[in-house]
Amino acid sequence: MDSQEVIALYETVADITDQMLAAARVGDWEKLAALESRCSSQVEMLKKSEEPRQPLSPLARETKSRIIKKILDDDRQIRDITEPWMARLSAIMKNAGSAERLLPKVYGTKQNG
Repeated sequence: MDSQEVIALYETVADITDQMLAAARVGDWEKLAALESRCSSQVEMLKKSEEPRQPLSPLARETKSRIIKKILDDDRQIRDITEPWMARLSAIMKNAGSAERLLPKVYGTKQNG
């Protein structure tokens, strides 16, 4: 794989994380999950690809570094949006589970399962 192909893969990941951030901002969790899957497969390709046999030029290294910083920034912003949502979801599920366990005690019925 030559340096242009490596940079192109990084740019693809950056484009996907940009789309993921947009989906997170509007609360489109299904789209976010689908994009996350695409992103994972692209990252896997990066892991499996060989870095170019020739060292990256200074310009290519700078480009790669800039792209990686953007990916990491997008990831941080996505986590800033999704972590509070995930905490609320977890609390809701925990409360639902508590309510389900409480029902038999309150109404004197036995739950299946």
